[in-house]
Amino acid sequence: MARPRVGVAVLTMGSRPAELRALLDAVAEQEEQAVRVVVVGNGTGSLPELPEGVTGVELPENRGVSGGRNVAIETLRAFGDVDVLVDLDDDGLLIDTDVFQRLADLYEADPTLGIVSFRIADESGETQRRHVPRLRSKDPMRRGEVTTFLGGGHGLSMRMLEEIGGWPEAFFFTHEETDLAWRALDAGWRVLYEPELLLQHPKTSPARHAVYYRMTARNRVWMAKRNLPAPLVPVYLGVWTLLTVARTRSLPGLKAWFGGFLEGVRVRRPCGVRRPMRWATVWRMTRLGRPPVI
Repeated sequence: MARPRVGVAVLTMGSRPAELRALLDAVAEQEEQAVRVVVVGNGTGSLPELPEGVTGVELPENRGVSGGRNVAIETLRAFGDVDVLVDLDDDGLLIDTDVFQRLADLYEADPTLGIVSFRIADESGETQRRHVPRLRSKDPMRRGEVTTFLGGGHGLSMRMLEEIGGWPEAFFFTHEETDLAWRALDAGWRVLYEPELLLQHPKTSPARHAVYYRMTARNRVWMAKRNLPAPLVPVYLGVWTLLTVARTRSLPGLKAWFGGFLEGVRVRRPCGVRRPMRWATVWRMTRLGRPPVI
């Protein structure tokens, strides 16, 4: 295949102008240049001044991670010259200057490659356990195929997105990456974790968001209802209910989680069209180390 052309999308709420500028400077310093760079202001009102050549899109309201990234996809698609979309968190930083070159090499070598997940590490080089996209592995340097990916830094094939669709906009945030990965796997695409592609990112906890527990539970229900064969839906949700009760130390958080779970069960239409994955995909995910019941 021809050399894949990389486009970059950064979603921002306007609260990190210094970090955003540092990231855009790092993007500009890549040895293999991105053909397009888009910054989507998610309800920011107005974006800060952007470097020359960067396209800004200002949304009047916050459409969440999923909605904002869908806008980025459509913006890059309209240019017609992007083959691989790279999503980067606005408080992340590319330390190496050959990230896009390595990424293009991967896509050039494998036309079935749909998603490439970057490694995320803080300023000290530490990768949080939740940022290793596989079970039973604490080693962030272990490369290989996986069944989900990291939202902070990743590459997406535009051909894949044309086939499977974009982000689940109703999710707003949490579990949107897994939903997209499941649909990609079911369509025959590969999901690769490549630890040599590094995004430096401050250490954070997802629970810093007030609605984290509610949306985590609600979106997990929606993800199961959208994607899993009927017999696996109660198994998947039952396993995660037990794990949540065992792991959660916050009573208000647990209460919010069960509220979100009930919301996911009761509200049907926003979770999207149901397209259960094939049993062959279930087996493929099982062989990759993460069957879709956990």
